[in-house]
Formats: sequence, C-alpha cells, structure tokens
Amino acid sequence: MSGPDKPKVIGEEWSDERVRSFLDLQPWDRAINADYHALLRAYQAMRAEDFERFIGFFVAAGRDLNAVGPEGGTILDLISEHRRSVDYARALEQAGAQKTAAAGD
Repeated sequence: MSGPDKPKVIGEEWSDERVRSFLDLQPWDRAINADYHALLRAYQAMRAEDFERFIGFFVAAGRDLNAVGPEGGTILDLISEHRRSVDYARALEQAGAQKTAAAGD
C-alpha cells in the first residue's frame, strides 16, 4: 500500500504470511461476496507473481474462484477487461476460474 506517508516500493518481496493475510479481508458491505472481495483486493495490491501465490492459498482454503461481484461477473471477467493483466488472468484460469456466461469470450 502506498500513500503520502508510505511511498510505493517497487520490487518489494512479499512473504507468504503477507500474501495469505488477504484471505482475511472482509468487505465493509455484507452484500458483497467475501471471496470476490478478497480476490479483487489481492489483484489490486499484488504483483502478478504474488497474486499467483495468493490464488494457490485461496484455492487450498476452499474459497470460490468464481464468486460473483456486485456487477454480476467473476473476478476473471473483470481482469480480462484490463489489457495489462494477462498474467493475472492466466493464473486464475490455470487454477480453474471461469468467466460468466454473460461476459462472453
């Protein structure tokens, strides 16, 4: 996380403990699926290689890679719209994530 008092650190190594900590994130709005929320926050905060590690921990914890977000799509639907997120989408697909039928190809 970065901000005025905490400059962004490029190339910082994340420990397994730090990556796993995203499993504990809960949405402030209980209407938002907790699995979708954790995936979204991890995607927003992590480099692709850390996100791939997170996905392994996420699946091992029995969490749902295909949880649906507020807009009706999965995290893979969202990430697939971002042209610079190919590595993130690949990590999700290799772990078994799918797009919703509404999202198409």
